[in-house]
Formats: sequence, C-alpha cells, structure tokens
Amino acid sequence: MYSNMLVNCSNCRTPLQLPPGAGSIRCALCHAVTLIGDPRALPSQPPASTHAPPPPSSPYSHAPPPPNPHGRKKAVIVGISYRFSRHELKGCINDAKCMKYLLINKFSFPESSIIMLTEEEDPHGPKFPTKHNIRMAMYWLAQGCQPGDSLVFHYSGHGSQQRNYSGDEADGYDETLCPLDFETQGMIVDDEINAALVRPIPHGAKLHALIDACHSGTVLDLPFLCRMNRSGQYVWEDHRPRSGVWKGSSGGEVICFSGCDDHQTSADTSALSKITSTGAMTFCFIQAIERGHGATYGSILTAMRTSIRNVGGGGGGTGGGDVVTSLLSMLLTGGSLSGVGGLGQEPQLTACEAFDVHRKPFSL
Repeated sequence: MYSNMLVNCSNCRTPLQLPPGAGSIRCALCHAVTLIGDPRALPSQPPASTHAPPPPSSPYSHAPPPPNPHGRKKAVIVGISYRFSRHELKGCINDAKCMKYLLINKFSFPESSIIMLTEEEDPHGPKFPTKHNIRMAMYWLAQGCQPGDSLVFHYSGHGSQQRNYSGDEADGYDETLCPLDFETQGMIVDDEINAALVRPIPHGAKLHALIDACHSGTVLDLPFLCRMNRSGQYVWEDHRPRSGVWKGSSGGEVICFSGCDDHQTSADTSALSKITSTGAMTFCFIQAIERGHGATYGSILTAMRTSIRNVGGGGGGTGGGDVVTSLLSMLLTGGSLSGVGGLGQEPQLTACEAFDVHRKPFSL
C-alpha cells in the first residue's frame, strides 16, 4: 500500500513514512524537506509474492523487540569520554556500564533491547558515538512506540549551549549534546532531540531521559521545569515557547532527570564512589534507587541533591559500602582524584506535564 511507503530523507537518509497522497515530507531530525513525485505517477506495484519481502535493514545488530501484552522496554545508553582530546572525561563509560547494569538487573530491561554507544565499540560501526549514530539511535528508540512501552535514553558526556535566534528560549540559548565528532559535525540541539524523542511518544507510553552533562536542565525542551528548594517544596516553571510551538509528546509521558541547570556545569568526579570516576548525576541517581529512595520522583530528586551537596562535607557518607559502589568496583577502569568538595550543581527534573512530584510513583 502506498500509505506504508518509506522514503529516505534527502539530507540525513533517515527513513520517513510518507502520508497518503503527500507530495513532500519534512524530516523531524534534520528538518530537510524531501519532495516526492505525484503518487499517481508512481510505477505500478509488481504482483504480490507468496513470500514476504525481507524487513528493511537496521543500522543496529538487532531489530526493536516485538510487542507483548505488557509493553516493550527499550533503551539507548550513550557514554563518551572524548579520549586523547583536550575535552577528555574520565567517568562517562563507567556511567554507561552502570546504567545498563541497573536497567537489566533492577528494572528487567532485556539486554537485547539496549543499544550502547561508547568508544569501546567498533569505530566504523553504528554504535560508535558519532553525531549520525546518536541520531539514528534516538530514531530507533522512538520508532514504532506503542501504548505500554517504556523507553529510556541515558547520555553521559559533554553538553553545551548555543545562541537561539527564534525567541523560544527564556535565556536566549539552545542546549546541546556534544557527540564524539562535534568539532567537525556539530552538536545535537535541543529542538532536534525534542522532535526525535519527545513528540513521537503516544498516549500510554513513557520515556525517561537521564542526561549527565553540562547545561542540561532543559535539553529535551520539555514544557515544564520543576524548581525544588532544600525543604522539598517545589513549583513548576512554564517553559513553553512563546511562539506557541508544541514541545510536548503525542499524549505520552516524558520525564527527564538532568545533571544541572542550564547555566551550570556537571562534575566528572571520584569524590562520590571513592574508587573511580563517574558522572555525579548518574552515580547519585543509581544510589537513590539502590538505597530505596525510588518511590516517587520527588524522593529521587531530593536524595540526589542531598548526595551531591554532601560531597566532601561529611554529611551522609556517599562512598563505600553501597550496592552502587560494589558495582563500580566490578567495572573499575581507573580513577581520577579530582572533584572533592561541593560539586556546585543541582539535578533538575523536567516533564511534558506538571504533576505532584511527591505523590507520583516512579517506575521504568
């Protein structure tokens, strides 16, 4: 049927589904418009075969997991160390491995439905964390999303900002993620991340994003930001663009934990685990879950902020003896002695819709 026809974007080659009778289609990733000939002028289809055609090739070694009555669980985990460069980070691949372990062992994500993009992968393969591969992984994650599905996107690496000229950002800057090749290929901007990951999520499905990067507070461009003080009191900020462009989902639930506010930087430190470098946000998120603070979104956010504030201050003991520290011992790759003292960052929570953070149960 013509209504199911797939065409490749004329710019980034992403597969696009063509609406019935459409003469053009715009790519949600790169925004290029691909022109299509008049559908009535398309060549006639060959007679139906008794053998089903092979499915389209996937950029990854496996297709999305098949649907089941309880919904699918899928995840994309990105960890970039920028090794051998002046931008090098020490803890990002540790973060990626720890997050994979948590999803499989705590939240029952099938290992076959988790895509890892790190520098430990084949430099010429689809799982090396280049801009193109991260884009394709985001597309894979949201592709075919159905009610009941639970998706996770985790990123540990550099984040940045660039000037916004549309007037849609309250502070005048777009937030960005920095792929391994960002110096030559450019950064991935929050508008693109929103189009790829947020807007496709349908009613009954959910996406959780965990972004351990600088300037990451609103990197998914979600409409609402939770401002919480040290007493646990909170208020939602309305970050909907002045232009009226909808930045929410297609009815689904999208919630993002970010490492810091848009104007802050995130730490890559050994002060939390005491044994090796990790991203502060990723460590504190896993620690909150393992210590039993994962009942609600409010309890997770409060526990994360308390752990980060207590670094170097003797308040609460964020180091040895925890399940997460034992996990890091298994993954030990060498540490850094940087990062002692207060980390000067505040994890943030953003969402498609405002809700009571202390009452809403957390689940992946």
